[in-house]
Amino acid sequence: MTENNVVPLHKPTEDRSAEDATVTTLTVVSDAPVVPLWVRSGRAVKRLVTDDRTTTTARAVARHTLYVVGGTRIVSRRVWDSRTSARYERYMRAAEAAGNLELAADWEERGQRFRDARHRRRMDLLTSPIDAAKGAAAGVGIGVGGLLALGIALAVATEDATDVVTPLMAVIKLIALLITIVQVVWPYAITIGPLLALLGLWAVGSKQQAAPAWAMPATVRNSEGEPITPSTVVKALRDLGIPALRNAIKDMGDAGASMLGPITIAGCGVEVDVTLPSGVATNEVQNKRRKLAENLTRHEHEVFIVIPQAARTVRLWIADSGALDEPIGPSPLVTDDTITADYAKGRAPWGQDLRGDAAALSLYQRHLLITGLSNQGKTVALRSLALWLSLDKSVQFLMGDLKGVGDWGMFDGLADTLIQGPTDEHVIQVTEMVEGAVNEMNRRIQAPPGTVFPPLIVLVDEAQVAFMCPAKDADKRPYGGSKANSRYFMAVRKIHNQGRAVNVLMWQGTQDPTNENLPKLVREGAHTRASLALGTESQARMALGDKAVDGGAAPNLLRPGLDRGTLVVASDGITVPAGQSSITVRTHYIDDDAAQAITDRAKALRDGVTTLHAIERGEDRDPLADIAAVVGDATRVLTQDVLKRLAALNADAYGGWSFLDLKRVLDGTGAEPYKSDGRMVVGRDRLARALANRGDEGSASTSE
Repeated sequence: MTENNVVPLHKPTEDRSAEDATVTTLTVVSDAPVVPLWVRSGRAVKRLVTDDRTTTTARAVARHTLYVVGGTRIVSRRVWDSRTSARYERYMRAAEAAGNLELAADWEERGQRFRDARHRRRMDLLTSPIDAAKGAAAGVGIGVGGLLALGIALAVATEDATDVVTPLMAVIKLIALLITIVQVVWPYAITIGPLLALLGLWAVGSKQQAAPAWAMPATVRNSEGEPITPSTVVKALRDLGIPALRNAIKDMGDAGASMLGPITIAGCGVEVDVTLPSGVATNEVQNKRRKLAENLTRHEHEVFIVIPQAARTVRLWIADSGALDEPIGPSPLVTDDTITADYAKGRAPWGQDLRGDAAALSLYQRHLLITGLSNQGKTVALRSLALWLSLDKSVQFLMGDLKGVGDWGMFDGLADTLIQGPTDEHVIQVTEMVEGAVNEMNRRIQAPPGTVFPPLIVLVDEAQVAFMCPAKDADKRPYGGSKANSRYFMAVRKIHNQGRAVNVLMWQGTQDPTNENLPKLVREGAHTRASLALGTESQARMALGDKAVDGGAAPNLLRPGLDRGTLVVASDGITVPAGQSSITVRTHYIDDDAAQAITDRAKALRDGVTTLHAIERGEDRDPLADIAAVVGDATRVLTQDVLKRLAALNADAYGGWSFLDLKRVLDGTGAEPYKSDGRMVVGRDRLARALANRGDEGSASTSE
């Protein structure tokens, strides 16, 4: 409950006086709290201090005051440089830092000549007073004599003897007048002189912008950005907050210009190599990317820092302001309906690099991995490569789309297999599809040397769904995961290990990579690794590898949503600038209608392909029982013979089996292969016990 506020009011009268002034009291009842006077005063002071006009005025006063301080420092340094050999020593150190020893020796020689000349001047000062006195005496004598001679001539001409001293007296009066003028001006000069000196120092400081950034006026940037000049780059590097770099630039006689290579136009921006001084590491500059971009009046995504081959060097690519937000042109696949593909010798038109040059990727015998955050253009980027390759009629496709929203529907009638859907059953189908590709790979490997096989592209989009699938088969082997008995993982690994040699290639697209949904062995098995925008540097290392990230690749710095379709690519199948380990590509966008038109052209090149939408399964077989059957009554049989007997029993089921497949089935059953006389065999008794134990487990589970 608040107290009542009592406010005295004076009732006005016609004749106001101290005696008859009527005072009334008005009682105001209010629920509002009484705000103390000191609180209201504090708020007023806060508003005054934080007002834009106050801060602008304070910044202006500080700026112009610091201009004088900075100008004094600059003038003092100039005077010091003119009187000492400090300038030559700075130039010499700059040449040494750049590794130019010949230029350093030249500056050292110039400095020595300067010191010798200065020494001679100082030695001359010892005798200069005597020489000056003699010269003055001689000058006065000659001057007085000349004036007297002039006076004599004047007296002869005027026939007046007093004119002999007239010239001399005129000079004396002139000297007296000058003294009078000095006496009058001197008091004003003493007052105005320091002010003029301060004005001169202020002018020097103002021209050199010798004030800290916080004191400078807030300027409105041009939407086109500021031009990139050597002084702009050096100043941006100096203000990065790296003490060793700042001090090195300060000590360089050329103010840091020797660090820079030529600034060249590179596409929609410029490129420059910067040789860092000793004591400054390249990763220190890399870690300051945002600050460097802002110092260059650019956004962070408009500056790229990579590490070329030259030691202690960073390569800066600086985009024209706003250029990267402009879309690139359409794909040649859309604009040119006569274009064809060549798997072995051609390159897929994928987009443009940051320099504006066409970025084309060779797909020949290269496994592929594309990853990134969701909804960043992964499927479109992967699909554009498949669309180009489909224009080579020799290429075959096995496709699994574990998103299942129709992104790959246009390949129906073009791919031999097209499985679409996100469920565990779809994962099982895709896994069996990849395992079928493994069998085809094994068949090709066993073919006579020199046999040429058509390219077989095994493409799985949203592969993280397969790795994370919890389903297991009848033998309790998981379809997902990254263990030795994980079916999808092992099938992909087999293709990575041997598929390239027989043109069986694995292409995968995944999102938001982790060690669980993109195992290390799988991501490192890809020859071409590309990444869209990612969340963290650790994800970038998963996607592209440590070498690419250490060399400047930074998909984690791409802007989700704004940089949709922009990839960082690490591959030997694309032209990468010398000394770099990766390249940034802005991919062409091909929509569904354009993709359908391209696949229609690809279908016209073929005689007709019947696309399977599910894996046809043969009769269900019991591998353990079949192994026991082929072993028969023999005590033990060599594993090679077991594999041959299984292939003879059912070529479709066991024709592509290797020792690893045999071992996989027997692991954990108690009938694992073992050595006998130095050779791997399978034992009859162990198989019998394994079958009996399995039967007992089945009976127990049934009774339960």
